[in-house]
Amino acid sequence: MFQALFPGGGIAAPQIIMARRTLLSEAEIADRLKEIPQWSREGNAITRTWTFKDFPAALRFINKVGELAESMNHHPDIRNSWATVQLTLTTHDRGGLTHLDFELAKKIDAL
Repeated sequence: MFQALFPGGGIAAPQIIMARRTLLSEAEIADRLKEIPQWSREGNAITRTWTFKDFPAALRFINKVGELAESMNHHPDIRNSWATVQLTLTTHDRGGLTHLDFELAKKIDAL
């Protein structure tokens, strides 16, 4: 089992980590999607696409997402075509959407 660090450096208890990785019900997913209106549901995942000024701007965004994802130990699928970036979030080891996906989406939106 892994340990998650909070921004202040504290360690999350294992039960908190597991609760964040519990599959959400359809009703919970619908409620959480309201918090991130620019994301859309695609099966067992959520996705969003950005278009940047150019390729270097897209890469800077991808690198920021990578650092954030690494800090949360939760990694999106990333597709890049020149200035377009598409991110897809799902909790692969749970086979669907968890609170962790929505937490990461909100943090990505804040970049």
